[in-house]
Amino acid sequence: MSIAQKTETETVAPATIKAERMPFGRWFRLVGWRHIVAIVFVLWAIFPAFYLISLAFSGGNTLTGACPPDRQGLAALSCLLPSKFSLDNFTEILTNDQWPFVTWFSNTLIIATLNSFMALLMGAAAAFAFSRLRFTGRRTGLLLLMLVQMFPPVLAITAIYTLLRQILDVYPTFGLGTIWGLMLVYLGGALGVNTFLMKGYFDTIPVDIDESARIDGAGHARIFFGLILRLATPILVVVFFVSFQATFNELAIASVVLPDPANTTLAVGLNSLVSNPLIQQWGLMAAGGLIMAIPLVIVFLFTQKSLVTGLTAGAVKG
Repeated sequence: MSIAQKTETETVAPATIKAERMPFGRWFRLVGWRHIVAIVFVLWAIFPAFYLISLAFSGGNTLTGACPPDRQGLAALSCLLPSKFSLDNFTEILTNDQWPFVTWFSNTLIIATLNSFMALLMGAAAAFAFSRLRFTGRRTGLLLLMLVQMFPPVLAITAIYTLLRQILDVYPTFGLGTIWGLMLVYLGGALGVNTFLMKGYFDTIPVDIDESARIDGAGHARIFFGLILRLATPILVVVFFVSFQATFNELAIASVVLPDPANTTLAVGLNSLVSNPLIQQWGLMAAGGLIMAIPLVIVFLFTQKSLVTGLTAGAVKG
């Protein structure tokens, strides 16, 4: 046999083996029922969101404006898509002087942004101290922070109201009815959670890095700002996102500190649209809720790459 014939014989592709197709009954018992369960739960989860969108673009102010009562059972799934398209709810809530939506939005955006950055800095500084420094009362301080976090913030509403009312007489800028007073309350409430979350991540950073920096003459401040914060970027992103989302959607404390509908947050303002049983503006609330979701979606898109990394790495050691 010639060399050409041998080469041609060697290059012949082997015959492909086709996998035997699984019978439908067996496939359904092993895998198929899981797909059905997943589809049902996905529809269950997205129905409120799509219903909100349908209500916002329906142009009406009643819950039946998005889904008429005659649609029941499986027919209610057709309510996921708007039956008609109208921007009347968006136009009214943005232009009507009766509902200062722009003021609500600006107050919420200012509080959420500043509170997230300040909570990030305060929590990181506290976490650095508990993780890297050794001082008297370190363990006791950690236990006290954990103990305080066991009580829900709603239990402190009476104390917050009384304290801010007294501060109003001395420092009107930070008293009851001001966004700066509400920001101070949020900063104190988030300090414990942020400290524990970031301390767990800081503990995963080798201490040898700190020692090498000290040999080069770096102090605690330079190590904190120049090394630790750069290495802990994922957990910083997580804390910023969690703080921003929690502050942006908070209702209970904001309704006590900022009760005036003319100068309050988005959550309190939108809640006032449907809190009165005699006059409920569900369409306006749905339109405002969609506008309210825009900053949250933007922040999530910018931080999503670091969210999973920061949460999982911070849970390794604590």
